[in-house]
Amino acid sequence: MRVMPAPSPLAMPVQDLSPQAARGPAGRLMAGVAWRRAVLLGATGLLTAAAAVVMARLLAPAGFKLVDAATLALFVALFAWVAFAFVSAVAGFVLMWRDRGLEPWAPQPIVFTRTALLMPTYNEDPGRILAAVQAIYEDLSAKGVAELYDLFVLSDTRDAAVAQAEVAGVMRLRLRLDAADRIFYRRRPLNLDRKAGNIADWVRRHGGAYESMIILDADSLMGADTIIRLTAAMEREPKTGLIQTLPTIIGAQTLFARIQQFAGRLYGPIIAMGQDWWSGAEGNYWGHNAIIRTRAFAACAGLPHIDGDGPFAGHIMSHDFVEAALLRRGGWAVRMAASLGGSFEETPPSLIDMAVRDRRWCQGNLQHSAILNAGGLHWVSRLHLARGVLAYLTAPLWLGFLVLGGMVWAEQTGAEAAAARAPAAWLFALTMGLLLTPKVLGALAVARGRLTRRACGGTLRLTLGVLAENLMSALAAPVMMLMHSRAVLEVLRGRDAGWAAQQRDDGRLPFKAAWKRHGGHMALGLAAAAGAWTLDPAFFAWASPITLGLVLAVPLSMLSSRADLGAAFRRAGLFLTPEEAAPPEVAVRAAALRAAYAAEADTRDEIARLMRAPVPFYAPAVQTPLVYA
Repeated sequence: MRVMPAPSPLAMPVQDLSPQAARGPAGRLMAGVAWRRAVLLGATGLLTAAAAVVMARLLAPAGFKLVDAATLALFVALFAWVAFAFVSAVAGFVLMWRDRGLEPWAPQPIVFTRTALLMPTYNEDPGRILAAVQAIYEDLSAKGVAELYDLFVLSDTRDAAVAQAEVAGVMRLRLRLDAADRIFYRRRPLNLDRKAGNIADWVRRHGGAYESMIILDADSLMGADTIIRLTAAMEREPKTGLIQTLPTIIGAQTLFARIQQFAGRLYGPIIAMGQDWWSGAEGNYWGHNAIIRTRAFAACAGLPHIDGDGPFAGHIMSHDFVEAALLRRGGWAVRMAASLGGSFEETPPSLIDMAVRDRRWCQGNLQHSAILNAGGLHWVSRLHLARGVLAYLTAPLWLGFLVLGGMVWAEQTGAEAAAARAPAAWLFALTMGLLLTPKVLGALAVARGRLTRRACGGTLRLTLGVLAENLMSALAAPVMMLMHSRAVLEVLRGRDAGWAAQQRDDGRLPFKAAWKRHGGHMALGLAAAAGAWTLDPAFFAWASPITLGLVLAVPLSMLSSRADLGAAFRRAGLFLTPEEAAPPEVAVRAAALRAAYAAEADTRDEIARLMRAPVPFYAPAVQTPLVYA
């Protein structure tokens, strides 16, 4: 049985990331985007300048010392980060308010080119992978286009039992669906360069046979209608090299995962539409749930290793941002289909599981600082890379700002402190407004539609859900700040994050595990609260949102990791999403197939036992021949 199609090699040269690298035929691929970027940067600059002036006046009465200068510098950097996100989200809200998205009656386009769907996997649950492959294939067959799409399970699995289950499952799937020429499996003997190397290996061996490839993660799903529309967009726009979708989180069971699912569904669209508004053809790539022009990727996105022995040396871990930048450098547009539905993913089930995932992402994103000076990159591509670095670097910056703020507060006299309270309250309110307004706007955009509002439980439950999500996020924020700060420190010290399979199912935490991860957070929160009270009761009140989150870290992490609490909140009508009220067909089918696979576990184990057992065979006894006189 042929497990892979005939080779169709495609050259994929390694790219030059040195400062001397030349820019390709980039050109202007989208008109009218310059003024948008000017508005974004201008509004960010104005908000930051106004806040900086107020902050400088707060620090000036006691004399502008070194600690004051450091505090102001950190404040300006962090406020600009918040203001940039705010302006981008407001732009996304305006677009979302005006745009009705994809009309349900829009006809399905006709497509002609062959596309590969690639699902890299590393020690993942085979049932999850096989269910997704079958659900997507059946959906494509129902649309009558299955002959244009081949599905590849690209395994880097090192666990022998998991690898055996993958092979057996794919073989069964091919026979069951009569899809031996549509579903394929390959396991690399050496998983060089992790996921990026896995995709590159396929491109070099088989990429020449396909116009485009759709990259999926182990927890990804995509409906056939979305796949067809992405393919049609690539056929319609020959200069486009990549189109990124906005994956909707589904399948959440624990309370923590349900909160993430709810927040992503409400706030994700306006954030994505805002980024698409100012990114234009210089968009970004998130590593999965995207379609890529295969020849463009092969010509432009071969990743080198970063030279040296430091923490950023070696293969590029967070490859997606870099690949998008290289595609744009090569003259290809990188776009986002922010309003296109039918693209799905899952989320970690607990706070600790998210921190484990973020630890790996932190190392990859900080590595981008070694790529920022690569020659020929578009400045917006550098901006995406820089934002990836700051996504984790802001955690120690916030921590440093809080420490310096306490030092400044301690130096102020009674009269100076009293005079500073009003402008300090104004700054605090402005910062909170910039942080919370995008969430309010996201909820308004969802509440505007009668069907989506009803699917989220109605106006009252939607409002209660937003308030509860903000409370939980506020309590978890200082814990994540410390976890990310530790991750940054470990990366800078050269400690590798490793490569382990992600926890995707029930993440319920016992007390011992929660205490091991959060005991230090609680101790630090208690010490900080005591120090703030000793310094000034007013400072204690100002710092209480931070210290409270740290003190409650253990119970917060334990309770939010429970699936029964997630189910209880669902029964109460909180944290509901439209995808729960009307589940996508491909997701329903995948869930049913996963359940069926799990139910067959005993049967599969018995078959495996029988296959390993010695096979009895007939061996006639040797008889003494008869002798006749």
